[in-house]
Amino acid sequence: MEKHSIDHLEGICSQVRRDCLRMVHAVQSGHPGAALGMCEYVVALFFNEMEHDSDFKMDGKGEDLFFLSNGHVSALWYSVLARSGYFGVPELGTFRKINSRLQGHPATEEGLPGIRIASGSLGQGLSVGIGAAQTKKLNQDDKLVYVMMGDGEQQEGQVWEAAMYAAHHKVDNLIAAIDLNRQQIDGPTEKVMDLIDLGAKWEAFGWQIVNIEKGNDMASVLEGLAKAKSLTGQGKPVMILLHTEMGYGVDFMVGTHKWHGVAPNDEQLENALGQLEETLGDY
Repeated sequence: MEKHSIDHLEGICSQVRRDCLRMVHAVQSGHPGAALGMCEYVVALFFNEMEHDSDFKMDGKGEDLFFLSNGHVSALWYSVLARSGYFGVPELGTFRKINSRLQGHPATEEGLPGIRIASGSLGQGLSVGIGAAQTKKLNQDDKLVYVMMGDGEQQEGQVWEAAMYAAHHKVDNLIAAIDLNRQQIDGPTEKVMDLIDLGAKWEAFGWQIVNIEKGNDMASVLEGLAKAKSLTGQGKPVMILLHTEMGYGVDFMVGTHKWHGVAPNDEQLENALGQLEETLGDY
């Protein structure tokens, strides 16, 4: 994987955020808040850290794999996949439309390159990632598996079954991450169901913990990912706690659950795009 400068990666983030906002605005449907907040992490993975091939093969042999468990953040992933060459950028304009391959939640039925599982039914992605990681071990494939989850998703019981399983079976080629923005669809997580100390929970379940306190700062994200990768192969799975701001990059969206699943209107879109530089060309 070619390494890029922080400035270049930040430029990609600006364009990806523009893509996400334009996609959800066009159909007045989607989930912009977490898509904006998770941008640095997913861009860092696909453009700087993961060894992956845009000439998509479902089995993923010999390459790092990524699973998006919180599938409602699909606009972000679709933009990153398109911008990294998995399919044509103009197809982003079909997001959530009838017969589009870019469904509101990623699905394999449409055959979109980059998508290996249907996701968005929260709590399931970590289990899938563990299975893929164990498969790589059986195949003597030394590449890594990455899983992305939301913090509200930690309220799902299957997550904790998977947590126990991965530690027990020493799935140490797995790096999971939690988008810790402290927001979910009905409000702040501390009011809906308080997560308290997630790091202590995951450590107690036998995982190694990496805290990225500034999850919207590209340098901090790259440093955290480097640390996480250095901890693989030591007999324990790795969990990244990614502290982000929902809606980051747009002043009127940042830090509130209200933009979890609400699309901007025409005036709001114009305002938001005015805050984000067009660096790669809009679709």
